[in-house]
Amino acid sequence: MPCHFVHNKNISPPIFENKFFDYFSRVHFSIVLIVYVPVVCWFLYQSVYNYNLEFTIIITLLLFGLFCWSIMEYTLHRFVFHYHPVSKAGKRIHFILHGVHHDFPSDSRRLVMPPGASIPLAVVIWYACYGIFGSIYVAPFFSGFVTGYIIYDMSHYAVHHLNYKNKLFQTIKKHHMLHHYKDPKAGFGFTSKVWDQAFGTDFKRDGNKVI
Repeated sequence: MPCHFVHNKNISPPIFENKFFDYFSRVHFSIVLIVYVPVVCWFLYQSVYNYNLEFTIIITLLLFGLFCWSIMEYTLHRFVFHYHPVSKAGKRIHFILHGVHHDFPSDSRRLVMPPGASIPLAVVIWYACYGIFGSIYVAPFFSGFVTGYIIYDMSHYAVHHLNYKNKLFQTIKKHHMLHHYKDPKAGFGFTSKVWDQAFGTDFKRDGNKVI
């Protein structure tokens, strides 16, 4: 199933009539690092110096946070970003959330989530994690979860605008480009295609050829 896009050049069309809202719908990729790397460092600092957690506990919870992010990444992409509502308002919201990215996949200003959307979402997730892990163990877990988000957003930008020769990078890029230009109903995993393989949403193949 071919995926049609409007434009594949690095152009950034307006999505809001209001210039204020439209301005803040765009964000430079470095903002993710500026906002969230200190968050990771702060919670790791808390884990080590305030809570005196053992190294093995910190690493275990951090890796578990990364693991949970990978599930979140797949779930959001498949069931939220690719949910197609029938109402006019729903279609408008879908376009703002993800549809514009498929129409203009090389728009460098809309490849990472704006802080106005990501920060409230991060706060909600933190409170949910706090309720599950408690005030101490939430720190290393959330560090891992946010690290996963940073890796995702930075990799997503790189896949659309850079061309590293690293084998892992090329594997991720090929999988994501198939999602954009071959079949948007498959390939929802980004940093890993494990969940696509596990849940039957990987691309259909005839030998080595994607069909």
